[in-house]
Amino acid sequence: MSQAVRVLEPTSLWNHFADLNEIPRASKKEERVIQFMVDFGAKLDLETKVDEVGNVIIKKPASPGYENRQVVVLQSHLDMVHQKNADTNFDFDTEGIKMLVENDWVKADGTTLGADNGIGVATIMAVLASKEMKHPAIEALFTIDEETGMTGALGLKGGLLDGTILLNLDTEDDDELTIGCAGGIDVTAEGYVPMMETPANTTGYKVSVKGLTGGHSGMDIHKGRANANKLMNRILMECSACSNLFVSSIDGGGLRNAIPRESFSIIAVGNDSLSKFETCINDFEKTLFAEYKITDPNFEVNVEKIETPKAIVQPDFLFKLLRVIHVTQNGIYRMSPDIHDLVQTSNNVARVLVEDEKYTIMCLTRSSVDSEKDDLKNALSSGFELLGAKINVGGSYPGWEPKPDAPIIKMMTDLYEEMFDGSPNVNACHAGLECGILGTNYPAMDMISFGPNIRGAHSPDEKVQISSVQKYWKYFTEVLERIPTKDN
Repeated sequence: MSQAVRVLEPTSLWNHFADLNEIPRASKKEERVIQFMVDFGAKLDLETKVDEVGNVIIKKPASPGYENRQVVVLQSHLDMVHQKNADTNFDFDTEGIKMLVENDWVKADGTTLGADNGIGVATIMAVLASKEMKHPAIEALFTIDEETGMTGALGLKGGLLDGTILLNLDTEDDDELTIGCAGGIDVTAEGYVPMMETPANTTGYKVSVKGLTGGHSGMDIHKGRANANKLMNRILMECSACSNLFVSSIDGGGLRNAIPRESFSIIAVGNDSLSKFETCINDFEKTLFAEYKITDPNFEVNVEKIETPKAIVQPDFLFKLLRVIHVTQNGIYRMSPDIHDLVQTSNNVARVLVEDEKYTIMCLTRSSVDSEKDDLKNALSSGFELLGAKINVGGSYPGWEPKPDAPIIKMMTDLYEEMFDGSPNVNACHAGLECGILGTNYPAMDMISFGPNIRGAHSPDEKVQISSVQKYWKYFTEVLERIPTKDN
């Protein structure tokens, strides 16, 4: 399937992307892609090292005539989000991504594509492999585990890099230059679920919430898309109020940085209220669809009769659990009062799992203001504590404070205007980029992030625009040629 991608322009970038997409590279399972990059650097006879946490650093000398330019760090992360549609038969641990070309877009067949951040990685590989490009000395930094904890960036020690400018190739709009981002923290609630034998005279059902748009829990959180965990919770609460409903299990969402697209629940309904239940859930589906028909046009609720489950959550505890999930903040918490249209603080209710006498609720809280991030973390924890949950907080990483007056930002802004007859959108974003973390050990390094148009990141709808990659590549190569000298 990748052959159609390999003939696209610029061919070097797309061929490296196709090679990369043959390597399974889930977060925290990057052993194969780390070795792939080490072999790549060795084949080019370039200085290559792996640091103690697994980041790969490949250094390439400057092109003739560019020895006096500032050393540039080119940075992207090796891991990708592994998500697939429920009806897609695909093994991320053993298979390479199956890519398709549709008009002006490259996408995958029912899975995430890995353009986030594979296009950035492939861009850097193309520079390292080129014998014609003009560029200053390059330090290629390929970090690991960006998507589920940023442990690569967190583990990178000072003193390994000499660069004074860092170009992060991990944003998703080709008219944007990102100079700041939000920090994040993981909040997880866990606890015991008291179960009991399912009452007699009940009928089993499987309730499925499917077809939601999903997306990136930072970059797409302001778009008002439905969260499958919250919708399932609303359905169970609504139908509990109008029928004799019991819950045996709930399984919704997945990764913290993806807006949940699907949720499944196994329930039992008293035979004396079956008609009320079926009427209630059919009517409520229409209500929910009316709310989300614009953002989630493929949304659907499926109900199928199954064997009645043997055990159900004790009703008193279920009452509390559903209400705690109901009041758990999801989506925008506060917009920035300083930067127009920037989400300052948000939360994603990423995972709800109730099974085997245990519940788990996983959230990712983001904010560009550390005190507000902590405040929302405390608010979430307070609600979960009322349920008696054990609260685990971890994976905290700092935001990236903008330096709008940095010379590299002015140069790249002026260059964009010169090349494309328009001004770029110089902004901060609500995603968790690695620049904030990297800056803790390299505070003097000026940083900027940019990339081509990528849509649907972290979902099976992920795609990257071919013409935008061509625009981005043209701009990127010109940026390298214009890197200022060391005395500027």
